[in-house]
Amino acid sequence: MESVIGFRVLPFFVSNSENKYGSRVQVRSLGDADAKVLSSDSVVVNGTSIGGERGKGGTSIGQGNGHLRSKVEEKRRVKDEALETLKPLWNDGYGTETVRDFFDMAKDIVKHDGGPPRWFCPVSCGRPLKDSPTLLFLPGMDGTGLGLVLHHKALGKAFEIWCLHIPVHDRTPFEGLVKLVEETVRFEHALSPHKPIYLVGDSFGGCLALAVASHNPAIDLVLILSNPATSFGRSQLQPLFPILEAMPDGLHSAVPYLLSSIMGDPVKMAAVNIESNFPPGQRFERLSHSLTGLLPYLSGFDDIIPRDTLLWKLKLLKSAAAYANSRLHAVKAEVLVLASGKDNMLPSRDEAERLKNSLQDCVVRHFKDNGHTLLLEDGIGLMTVIKGTSKFRRSRRHSYASDFLPPSMTELNYVCDQIIGLLRLASGSILFSTLEDGKIVKGLAGVPNEGPVILVGYHMLMGVELSSLAEGFLREKNIMVRGLAHPALFSRTAESSSSDFSLSDWMRVFGAVPVTPSNLFKLLSTNSHVLLYPGGSREALHYKGEEYKLFWPDQQEFVRMAARFGATIVPFGVVGEDDVAEVSLCFCFNFYLSSPMIDGKILICLHLMFISSFFLSFFHIF
Repeated sequence: MESVIGFRVLPFFVSNSENKYGSRVQVRSLGDADAKVLSSDSVVVNGTSIGGERGKGGTSIGQGNGHLRSKVEEKRRVKDEALETLKPLWNDGYGTETVRDFFDMAKDIVKHDGGPPRWFCPVSCGRPLKDSPTLLFLPGMDGTGLGLVLHHKALGKAFEIWCLHIPVHDRTPFEGLVKLVEETVRFEHALSPHKPIYLVGDSFGGCLALAVASHNPAIDLVLILSNPATSFGRSQLQPLFPILEAMPDGLHSAVPYLLSSIMGDPVKMAAVNIESNFPPGQRFERLSHSLTGLLPYLSGFDDIIPRDTLLWKLKLLKSAAAYANSRLHAVKAEVLVLASGKDNMLPSRDEAERLKNSLQDCVVRHFKDNGHTLLLEDGIGLMTVIKGTSKFRRSRRHSYASDFLPPSMTELNYVCDQIIGLLRLASGSILFSTLEDGKIVKGLAGVPNEGPVILVGYHMLMGVELSSLAEGFLREKNIMVRGLAHPALFSRTAESSSSDFSLSDWMRVFGAVPVTPSNLFKLLSTNSHVLLYPGGSREALHYKGEEYKLFWPDQQEFVRMAARFGATIVPFGVVGEDDVAEVSLCFCFNFYLSSPMIDGKILICLHLMFISSFFLSFFHIF
């Protein structure tokens, strides 16, 4: 009888303990009845203690759950010791591990051990929050299971992560891999029937995730597909496949370099741990150094995907795409598709739209500057995307209150530098508050540190003050202000109007929720700081002569809600936003007319500034 066997390390991590890279894993494999359980003895790899080696086992797929009781006891222990919540500006570890770490770890993990496909848990993920759902990572064509290396620390806070490793010489057919993942999904569902199970499928893994979802419509699954290989039949590389089959072994050493240039953008890979706020010269120097150091690693593809394995994986991709496409109609799961705009291997952008129209519940996000290996490139934090699309939940339904994870320091810095950088610099906003004795001080010392608190204010033009207000509370008081926003920002219409990761997604990352009585009730019940504009969009889109005019309704229901929870109401006002818009418009217009002979790049910038200022000032000038 087959059984599920728990153990702590892949044998290839033990086989060469002198390799210097920082990673350790916990592994759960599926073996036959003759497989033996690991001993508790540990060895040290790069100063890190890990478990002993695996016993002999075949390639069969386990179906039993004889260790269900021990697994339940282990989860109960972890649940009791886990943290309840994350604090704002937590460290998500982005940039501490890079693509070079991927190749260093893959160098040992691909060594032949004769074992079957198996699951491992990267220890760099750490301990997840209490009641975190399970996330199963299904790898792409490399099969290593290390494709989330850039995201381990961030995802590890919100999920219990298991990564599928398919050994380089394993020849398990696609149906066998589907069965393996399906049994694991059912096993996890039996342990936590009220929690969703996340399947993150990268390329080939996307086909695997869709196939498993089609077989299990009754299980609550959330699929996150990164450039899924369901479009393999329309791949731009189809004419090269016969050439690869006929290529002599002596020429195969050149294939890894070809694959690396096709599958990903080396520049985006090298830029992962380079701060975006560096001066251009310093950033270019660091990027050049990082890229130079990365290029020698590309030869590692020859070990990760040798010639025989490459030919097998291409056949596996073909059967996987056909299998998944034939069952799209049966997929009931919630699906998020991430599509690259510069995917030179698959037509991922078009495929994302096809899947959106074919699946019952599918959302798409495009990343126009990334290549096929989206999850290994700079510019995308998977945890950020999950939060921004409201896909993170711990139960059947998403809750804006209990399922909210505060932004990390990386997310705050990215938004301040890349999203609102120019506006932030131009506005130069300063916050003041009033103490209990009536003294006005610079900063937020007059605002209570403990909730529940309702910040009630007047909406300036286009609500541009929101970014400065949220940043000020985060940096000075480490408090997350939960803004009550117009429901249209969260509607399906808004989802379909733009498939890029947009400003509305960033608003969700920073705590925005639809303005409804129930959401206000839930936020106050969790002692949150809530931001409310009673004047709404009409106040933000005021016309000329309506500066500082309130458009509040006669009945202020939030007062009664505040009284019920004993919340402190903090009124506030904003000064100068309308004036800045008028000054900017006049400056750009006059400078634009008086400078006909200017550099092309400056001209483009002036065009953008003119259009932006005109848009900001339109409603109250005319």
